[in-house]
Amino acid sequence: MSVHSSANIKRITTHILQEMKDRGEKISMLTAYDYSMAKIVDASGIDIILVGDSASNVMAGHETTLPITMDQMIYHASAVVRAVSRSFVVVDIPFGSYQGNSSEALRSAIRIMKESGAHAVKVEGGSEIKESVARILSAGVPVMGHLGLTPQSIYKFGTYTVRAKEDSEAAKLLEDAKLLEELGCFAIVVEKIPADLARKVAGAVSIPIIGIGAGGGVDGQVLVVHDMLGITQEFKPRFLRQYADLQGVMMGAFTQYIKDVKSQDFPNEKESY
Repeated sequence: MSVHSSANIKRITTHILQEMKDRGEKISMLTAYDYSMAKIVDASGIDIILVGDSASNVMAGHETTLPITMDQMIYHASAVVRAVSRSFVVVDIPFGSYQGNSSEALRSAIRIMKESGAHAVKVEGGSEIKESVARILSAGVPVMGHLGLTPQSIYKFGTYTVRAKEDSEAAKLLEDAKLLEELGCFAIVVEKIPADLARKVAGAVSIPIIGIGAGGGVDGQVLVVHDMLGITQEFKPRFLRQYADLQGVMMGAFTQYIKDVKSQDFPNEKESY
């Protein structure tokens, strides 16, 4: 049986993501929230597109991820799904739509899958939400977990600093990762935790571990696309590598456009009918 790189795959699935971990191929993951951006990200060959509740920050201007609604997440997810032909699309279930009520969690997951056409959902937490995770999985909906810094719990933590530096929290995180695997999650994001702990988690479970601010010893990486492209300049944590300065490029284009309009250079005769 031949082994193919993810670059040759027509459509990424949970099975392919598992094969990538098993053979040591790193998984690439970026966020997207609209059709135009998702089309470019998908064409680049990215493995997973996350329609993150970070849309609350970068698309709507909120301070936290908490305000975004289910309807808004489905709107963003639907736009992304329409653009994608290869990538695996995961959608965050927004805050308040799955915690503490497994029946509501199931309804939320089904709404996202039916109304957006997404391929999986993502939830934050471990043992605290095990009933919700189990209920969603019972309906055949693939679930990605999220441990470590969980932005939906920002008011509980009170800070965006590195999580699980203390032995007790690190031990709980490791146990939660094992629990999520046992329940049937196909992958887990670990955010802003010590690199040694993240490496330990990736070695302790058989499912892919995707890191953000968790070092290189995991099975893949995820970044917010607006951050890594330099569209947002205010957010520059240690873990972020900025691959472009699109804010500078865009500002240059806008200011040149304004200049051309004011000087009557645009439109010229060739640009007129």
